Amino acid sequence: MPTTLKLPRRDGLLAPYTLTGRAPVSAPPGPIKRRIGMAAVHVVADPLASVNPTLEVALDWDATLRYRHHIWSLGLAVAEAMDTSQRGMGFDWRTAKELIRRTVAEARTVPGAVLASGAGTDHLEPGPRVTIADVEAAYEEQCAWIEGCGGRIILMASRALAAYAKEPGDYLKVYGRILSQVREPVIIHWLGAMFDPALEGYWGSRDLDQATETLLTIVKEHASRIDGVKISLLDQAREVAMRKRFPANVRMYTGDDFDYPTTIRGDGDRHSDALLGIFDVIAPAASAALKALDAGDLARYADVLAPTLTLSRHVFGAPTRFYKTGVVFAAYLNGHQSHFRMVGGQESARSVVHLAEQFVLMDRAGLLRDPDLAAARMRRVLAVAGVE
Repeated sequence: MPTTLKLPRRDGLLAPYTLTGRAPVSAPPGPIKRRIGMAAVHVVADPLASVNPTLEVALDWDATLRYRHHIWSLGLAVAEAMDTSQRGMGFDWRTAKELIRRTVAEARTVPGAVLASGAGTDHLEPGPRVTIADVEAAYEEQCAWIEGCGGRIILMASRALAAYAKEPGDYLKVYGRILSQVREPVIIHWLGAMFDPALEGYWGSRDLDQATETLLTIVKEHASRIDGVKISLLDQAREVAMRKRFPANVRMYTGDDFDYPTTIRGDGDRHSDALLGIFDVIAPAASAALKALDAGDLARYADVLAPTLTLSRHVFGAPTRFYKTGVVFAAYLNGHQSHFRMVGGQESARSVVHLAEQFVLMDRAGLLRDPDLAAARMRRVLAVAGVE
């Protein structure tokens, strides 16, 4: 019989919930061929490390790397050391360097593994004395580290540049300099202010239309150095309009965790590939759906992803930057890590009511790979909140 447990509701009451008994979504073996599906992956904190978790970083390296192998086993690619790993929210560049080094080495042991890693300026503290040369040097340091490890670059947005820049020309200068030096084409990431308020006005304007034109100028001037652009604005119409204006060799990587099935499927003219934090949570479903798309089975593609969209909108609900809590919670429920602790103590960034709703949505989407284990772990989280 399916398990029943009491879950807290938004009205402050407890209500019984019986698991659906739905079989977990699974994907057939083999590679994904018609789309690139990249999961921006989380890191696993070391819960037993004797550190101040709000100020220091300690990772469980075995569990962290084991999860990357899980993603590769599904045919998905790994986007390493990005926003989902809590860059800028407790996860520092010193530890990110070691993570990138280790993950690049692990990728070499997996036939066909695809990996790209985030290069930013997060070791440079924004401030009035920061110059554009400091921003360029910070980007160069991180890009050099990734390339020195043998990795590919995802060029992340810079808080320091957002704080310094006076006009779009500052972005044209910095990005032009960095792109002129990279060995391989990179992915540029436009991370919206809903994910990081410090990036408000990126590309030199709070007007998104003007900001879009600045980014398009960079893309057109440096197309040979750009594999693609990831847009994390939760704005499907803008994403579709932008990709129509990209040079043919430049991909659009959707970062729209609110409506990725539509953008990935495409409109008959162009489509988006995927670089998504929600793919960490829904990895088996993402793999199954993309392989259905490979087979031309649009009905299966839609059926698998439809219930994940409701889940994703919940996980990425405002304040969006705390979505990482839901990502790690999902990994805990599914047995990918032994605990629900996070870098920076961010496990407390979502309410127990929010987490209970996520549990229900994961169950309905077929994303609890062992429902009994997930229910037992949900009970542990509830017990900490005083729900017996």
